Amino acid sequence: MIQWKHENKFVDYRFAENAMSKRVEEIILNQNKELIWLLEHNNIYTLGTSAKTSDFKSEVSIPTYQTKRGGQTTYHGPGQRVVYLMLDLRNRKRDIKQLVWNIEEWLILVLNELGLSGYRIPGLIGVWVEDPKDLNTDGTRDKKIAALGLRVKKWVTFHGLSFNVSPDLGFFNEINPCGISGKGVTSLKELGVKIKMEDVDQIFERNFAKIFLK
Repeated sequence: MIQWKHENKFVDYRFAENAMSKRVEEIILNQNKELIWLLEHNNIYTLGTSAKTSDFKSEVSIPTYQTKRGGQTTYHGPGQRVVYLMLDLRNRKRDIKQLVWNIEEWLILVLNELGLSGYRIPGLIGVWVEDPKDLNTDGTRDKKIAALGLRVKKWVTFHGLSFNVSPDLGFFNEINPCGISGKGVTSLKELGVKIKMEDVDQIFERNFAKIFLK
């Protein structure tokens, strides 16, 4: 049985990371159930284990934090739904690539329900949509709407995904998000989809079983 936890207030990033670490230890010891934690953070740039200082284009105006998740540099803030996944892969397929594919497929199902066509780009982790209004500097129309960053300890996962509902996209301009330059970032709001965060959560929950509980 997986527990779902929804936060109505902003959760401090350091607090969240510590809470995840504690929960993962409990899951490893079979003292607690798996958890899917949906929340928002206050404005912060987080640097994963592969982050480079060159990912910052200028002096930044909000806090930065070196996190323990994989991946590079990204932004979290109000209007972005963060979904942390504490899943026990000992009870599933012990395959990290498959897990990443499953999370991306979950996001694609969520976008599909919202009337948007999400897709992968080979070699780039995350989920993208096409922006009909705006070209990237590399000449494409691919805009990232969801990012992934994971950590796994003894086959129990933590960290997870961030999904842009209505954040201030200007903060992404100060960095190369996930180390990627030349491609932009978008949100549901930017694409004309107006939706409450709790309704987004319901869509995530509704589509979870199609991918993870087969």
